[in-house]
Amino acid sequence: MYVLLVDISGKMKPTLISLFSGCGGSSLGYKMADYKELLAIDFDKNSIETFKLNFSEIPCWNKDITKISSNEILDFCNLKIDELDVLDGSPPCQGFSSAGKRKVNDNRNDLFKEYIRFVKELRPKVFLMENVSGMTKGKMKGKYIEIMTSLKDLDYNVKSAILNSKYYGVPQSRERLIFIGIRKDLNKQVSFPQSNEKIINVSDVIPNAIKMNREQFDRMWKDTNRPSYTITKRVGLKFQFKDGNIRRANISELKILSSFPQDFKFIGSFGEQWARIGNAVMPKFMYHLAKHIKETILV
Repeated sequence: MYVLLVDISGKMKPTLISLFSGCGGSSLGYKMADYKELLAIDFDKNSIETFKLNFSEIPCWNKDITKISSNEILDFCNLKIDELDVLDGSPPCQGFSSAGKRKVNDNRNDLFKEYIRFVKELRPKVFLMENVSGMTKGKMKGKYIEIMTSLKDLDYNVKSAILNSKYYGVPQSRERLIFIGIRKDLNKQVSFPQSNEKIINVSDVIPNAIKMNREQFDRMWKDTNRPSYTITKRVGLKFQFKDGNIRRANISELKILSSFPQDFKFIGSFGEQWARIGNAVMPKFMYHLAKHIKETILV
């Protein structure tokens, strides 16, 4: 099958493969930055079914990443080693998350090794790995050091930074740890996008809401003249409106606060839809990262 890889200007689109793709938050960001995604993979069935609804043009696999070989991916995508532009991945982060129980020995903490395996075997020009900032704190810091050491052993220039989506066009305060690696033969240095956008507050996008309560970790009401609390997979954000009504945020409002368009479809129960959004990479946030990589590295 012939796949169109050029944009309207005639330039080749950067190619992308997404591991641990979730429902497609990252994929939407890359799509906004005009990448050509060749394959998305995730183990969670609801995530992949949601992905299919929104990205009918992108092949996706509902498979266990530990049971997939690099040769399968190369053959399916008609690629050779070294040819892929970007390998993206967000290994499950529950074991690292400050919002959870922070279990050092959580088996999910080691799924980053599968991501590293694919970096080593596919040798993309650039890799980007996203995770929670809690990985760099307290008892989890040893795992962060292990990951950085493993990545730097792959013949890549690697840096990490904690970035907050509120500085990249998302009305939500959401810190994420971003690893970027560039293959050394490209002779490029790693950098991160600078924020150049005004912070968007909840009151800017949900004007009738005057107070919010995150419910999960504290019950203090705060005004909405600030970005939203971090939306996690657990249901737990309430609003107080000008008419005095108090209720939980709905899915439409979560989309707004997470930079998903209103026509992006989520499936399943209310809790499942909330979890998909809470686990997702914010599309507008990823757009800025993808655009930066495209304009400063893949040129």
